[in-house]
Amino acid sequence: MSEHDTQPRAVAVGVLKGGFAKTTTAINLARELAHRNESALVIDLDDNGHMTQNLGFIEEYEAETNHVHEVLLEDGDVRDAIVSVVDGLDLLPAHQDLEDVQTQLKNAMGGSTRLNTRVVEPLLGEEYDYIVVDCPANQGKLNENALYATNNLIIPVRPETGYDSGIHNTVNRLVKEARQYFELDILAVVPSGLSQRLDQDRRDRALLQEINSMGIADSVVPNFCRISDDDWAAIDEGTYDGPLPGIRYRSAIDDANDAGLPLRDYDGSCDQLSCYGELAAIVETGGVVREREVVA
Repeated sequence: MSEHDTQPRAVAVGVLKGGFAKTTTAINLARELAHRNESALVIDLDDNGHMTQNLGFIEEYEAETNHVHEVLLEDGDVRDAIVSVVDGLDLLPAHQDLEDVQTQLKNAMGGSTRLNTRVVEPLLGEEYDYIVVDCPANQGKLNENALYATNNLIIPVRPETGYDSGIHNTVNRLVKEARQYFELDILAVVPSGLSQRLDQDRRDRALLQEINSMGIADSVVPNFCRISDDDWAAIDEGTYDGPLPGIRYRSAIDDANDAGLPLRDYDGSCDQLSCYGELAAIVETGGVVREREVVA
């Protein structure tokens, strides 16, 4: 088997900090996987339930019966809880009492493996070739379940205050601890919400320089945000003619969230869809396929 073979794969989208476009990344990644492969499942495991509620499944989120509890802690069939979002994209919605599920998982036999045994194993490669999990922004049994069930992680980040600590906390407190017990690959680190300017916006630039200077940058920074020292020099000289790196702020992305739709279904002409398309390709192949050599 080559280093990057297309095969059924599950991935968690997570970072130990809120406001980093985690849910936006998860829904649009899942939508692009569904678009490219006819179907995909996204699991909302974030106890805030933002994805579930934004997509209009408030009744499922507030239902008297906690379907997540039934699936993970009782004998419920996950297929009974799955709903359709748009053509090809399905959702396992969150429930308002997810925190109670997390509490009970602490005392359950195999409490960190329930998502794998009850959801991912029965569905991956059978009913869905790709499964995306939107993780909570805190440590706990729900996050452990997501990482164990997928073995793959995408880390979203925004140029907000504390972005550096968000990355480092996720790597040190989540990834390194998980790797003591099971395999966990970082598939990508994804900067989002960047402004239209690169030369003068210092926080955007600092974020891009931070992720591009990581020792593992060449394996986890997608092509759409990989930038070299020569690129920076060209930017400073005003001669850079390449695409602006990272997922740029577009009102269509925010408007799609407000409308309860993935970006593709709200504005299929948005130029940032290509970034989510590359993320989907990274999940399909299990890693970044570098388009050009970068000397950073």
